[in-house]
Amino acid sequence: MLKEFKTFLNQGNVLDLAVGVMIGAAFGKVVSSVVDDLVNPLVGIFMGKGLVDKFTALDGKIYATYEEAKKGGGAVFGYGTFINNVVSFVITAFIIFLIVKAANKAKKPAPVAVAETPADIVLLGEIRDLLKK
Repeated sequence: MLKEFKTFLNQGNVLDLAVGVMIGAAFGKVVSSVVDDLVNPLVGIFMGKGLVDKFTALDGKIYATYEEAKKGGGAVFGYGTFINNVVSFVITAFIIFLIVKAANKAKKPAPVAVAETPADIVLLGEIRDLLKK
């Protein structure tokens, strides 16, 4: 059983998946930082406060921050957090699109070898052409 497990791990797919998960986790942190540290402050300049702090408390009470509203126990419509997550998704999807596009461009299609027509087929084609005349 240990030998089978070792064979399974060394197949390559598991290792590729592990590397992909690790890179994906690190990439997620980078995208979160871009959104939280670069995009949100720019949005905050135009909207007056941070994007994450955009919310509506549905219980009728007034809260200073989104976190206070969530801790208050009432229903909170946190549209700022939703917009933040959508922006993160769009940035991630666009960067992955660029990576896949570059990888596909780097993969050159294998040259298609044109098989030489056998001599008997060429001869039969010439006979056919002569008979048509």
